[in-house]
Amino acid sequence: MSLLTTVYDATLAPFVDFGFMRRALVACIALGLGSGPVGVLLMLRRMSLVGDAMSHAVLPGAAVGFLVAGLSLPAMGLGGLIVGLAVALLSGLVSRTTAVREDASFASFYLTSLAAGVLIVSLKGSSVDLLHVLFGTILAIDQDALYLIAGISSLTLVLLALIYRPLVMECFDPGFLRAVGGRGHLYHVLFLLLVVLNLVAGFQSLGTLMAVGLMMLPAVAARFWAVSLPGMMFSAMLVAFLAGVIGLNISFHTGVASGPTIVLSASGIYLLSFLFGRLGIVRQRLSRPHLAG
Repeated sequence: MSLLTTVYDATLAPFVDFGFMRRALVACIALGLGSGPVGVLLMLRRMSLVGDAMSHAVLPGAAVGFLVAGLSLPAMGLGGLIVGLAVALLSGLVSRTTAVREDASFASFYLTSLAAGVLIVSLKGSSVDLLHVLFGTILAIDQDALYLIAGISSLTLVLLALIYRPLVMECFDPGFLRAVGGRGHLYHVLFLLLVVLNLVAGFQSLGTLMAVGLMMLPAVAARFWAVSLPGMMFSAMLVAFLAGVIGLNISFHTGVASGPTIVLSASGIYLLSFLFGRLGIVRQRLSRPHLAG
């Protein structure tokens, strides 16, 4: 067996031979296109842990959808969207009308949501059902779920293009945006809507606990490769795609769970980026003597 054949069997053959692998790969690509730019903005706004909180906050809505329609991804996704938006708006309202900071407000709501979601699932489902909700079933993605994920990613890119400039301004200098009459609160709410939508899309495939992984890890890894905001967004999309390909291949050949494997692949790319990226620690150490001279 030639080396080329071995490489083909290890990398491309699963996607060529099996439809469920192709659907899973398309889902990863769509998730990366939408979640990558949103994750970069979350990181720059120092809201990375808010993304984690929101990924837990969608659980009660998904659980109610599970109680009503079983393991129906559209029903669970709709429930997660409604509850996620409610938690985001309520947390923002509490932080703006009381002395409680936004991070503490999000933490309070997401812990409540997580406990309520697990309790709701346990009322009707088994431990297997709970694992499906928490960790996803990306290899079981069907055509309807793909359409939903692709629709959310497309909407994300279109909305980001429409509000890009004021959103970036609100991210880096909210005081200036308020001074020129910009509606910063409106863009903040629209941004939270994009976060919740992409977490719902990620929940469809990776589960509520893993959804934020494909949003934040590629974004943080991209920071070591690019300086400009568009460059970081593109790099985050690329890292998410590579994590999907690597994770799905490892999952297929070893038989381990696909969702956590994809997130761990993104973690591996982050570690390599931290060490060998354009702004990584190794390159910085090698460039110091040159700068000193």
